[in-house]
Amino acid sequence: MKSIAIIVALLLAVSFISYKYWQTHKTKPSDLTQNVYIIKPMNLKSTVSATGTIKPVEAVEVSSKITARIKSVLVKENQQVKAGQTVAILDGKDLKNENIKAQETVDNTLSKYNRMKYLYSIGAKSKEDLEDAEYNYETAKSDLEVTKSDLDETVITSPINGIVVGEPKTSGTMAVQGTSNPTVIMRIADLAQKQILTKVDETDIGNIKIGQTAVFTVDAYTNKKFTGKVTKISQTDVNNSWDTSSSDSSSSSSSSSSSSSSSSVIYYYVTINIDDTSSLLKPGMTARVEINTANKTNVLAVPLSALHTNTNGSYVIVINNNGKTENRPVKTGIYSDDYVEITSGVNAGEKISTAYTAKASSTTSSNKNTGGPPPF
Repeated sequence: MKSIAIIVALLLAVSFISYKYWQTHKTKPSDLTQNVYIIKPMNLKSTVSATGTIKPVEAVEVSSKITARIKSVLVKENQQVKAGQTVAILDGKDLKNENIKAQETVDNTLSKYNRMKYLYSIGAKSKEDLEDAEYNYETAKSDLEVTKSDLDETVITSPINGIVVGEPKTSGTMAVQGTSNPTVIMRIADLAQKQILTKVDETDIGNIKIGQTAVFTVDAYTNKKFTGKVTKISQTDVNNSWDTSSSDSSSSSSSSSSSSSSSSVIYYYVTINIDDTSSLLKPGMTARVEINTANKTNVLAVPLSALHTNTNGSYVIVINNNGKTENRPVKTGIYSDDYVEITSGVNAGEKISTAYTAKASSTTSSNKNTGGPPPF
């Protein structure tokens, strides 16, 4: 019996505390007020946000077509170079020896070929002997051309006008040729022309057009805005997720399903050429971009908080002159950060409700019971 009495007492105490809390914090219907917005024309700008990396429009990796040790590097980081300028020299001692031997072979086979032609002319040698001598001579000439070409490749020149970006390889480094992983002796970039390679979400890519202007910032100059222009829109997503032809059917379907499950967002590359006459921007900087996709002047617009949707589409809550409200269907146009264009459904000067808020009050509690406490 004693424990039952304790439980009853606890229940009564909790009920009393709940009642006092509800009385203190309750808001009467009369304490709610509508935020009213009067529809008026305004200028709207629609943008698409993206993040990208600054890079030179033209940049090259200078490597060797032959495998040889670097004898000397003639330029330094940040040095300006011209197209055709010698920037490095490879050790060509072995190649020179091969070239000398190849030249001697050419001279020797030419002498034999000329002697064979004479002997053939007097009937001392057969036509087959003459053809063999000619073949040996032509082969020797071909080998000489190869050694000459390799010797020429020991002189490394810049393919473009630009600046050496990053530290070049040092003298004594072995420069390895190859198509898959050659030794990069240095990188040269034309920093007079830069661009941003951005990734745009598939939901926004339809709004991007060639020639649209863009404004962007970088962390190095937080209070400065730079401008650019859209110059290229990729026709395939960044991962080429649609292309399954590169692998066999079994691995293709497996990789495709894995890709679908791991990445639900598709992005497309958008290239923006930028104006950097002051040369403040550096390759590799992260740019936060706003691409201007639409500008409209003197159009009707409402705050985003005033726009609602249901199964029939979009609508706003119009406040009539008698104070009553109605849900008015509307058609929308472009969106800005805070407003949306209304193309039909309302007129300038009409009042709409954006939200309900509590009225300010000098008291925080009321002793008047308007409906009793919430059930325990």
